[in-house]
Amino acid sequence: MNKKIYFASDQHFGAPTPELSFPREQRFVSWLDSIKHDAHTLFLVGDLFDFWFEYKTVVPRGFIRVLGKIAELRDSGIEIYFFTGNHDLWMDDYFEKELNIPVYHKPKTFTFNNKEFFIGHGDGLGPGDKGYKRMKKVFTNPVSKWFFRWLHPDLGVRLAQYLSVKNKLISGAEDVTFLGEENEWLVLYSKRKLETKHYDYFIFGHRHLPMVINVGQNSEYINLGDWITYFTYGVFDGEKFELKEYE
Repeated sequence: MNKKIYFASDQHFGAPTPELSFPREQRFVSWLDSIKHDAHTLFLVGDLFDFWFEYKTVVPRGFIRVLGKIAELRDSGIEIYFFTGNHDLWMDDYFEKELNIPVYHKPKTFTFNNKEFFIGHGDGLGPGDKGYKRMKKVFTNPVSKWFFRWLHPDLGVRLAQYLSVKNKLISGAEDVTFLGEENEWLVLYSKRKLETKHYDYFIFGHRHLPMVINVGQNSEYINLGDWITYFTYGVFDGEKFELKEYE
């Protein structure tokens, strides 16, 4: 493999306000520009936006530089895959139709250079987090989406953005504190998956902490960190996986 596979998650663009988010968007666009010369594939592993909802004919305004750069990379032939997170779980088919980028709502397995990758945002997986799991069932219910769609976009988007920031869903205290390997629920989830099948890499976001942890023989759990505090990303060159910070 001459080209590389890149991974990034938890940008939360739009939070806490569009104005304060803008420098982070510029930094991310700069990173996207820096990888286009050697990227074979790019995985966006959830929570690219702090809130996203697709009405039938309307999507949230803003993020034009990010979307434009993503479109540029995709049009150049770079494969891009998008995984929804807990903040953009209402993503529908906009990326698929406008950018030719598949959208996944559940983890998925990929193989590169005979290495097995298990990739997903990570929300709702593993033991615990029962409150969020119940909330996710409500928000992903088609009836809930139907009722929300009847709100005027100016009201619906503003309400959702307010709740997201005020409830500190962008990064709660539990998202920025290492719980110890024995208590990290995505580590426990990865170890359980290895009981039935071998994976070389488990790639997740959601926890906002850059982490690389051995979970089995020749198996690693990687959390990609975020683009709020750490500005970290993953890269696989065909032989090894590395977690790096974009300066």
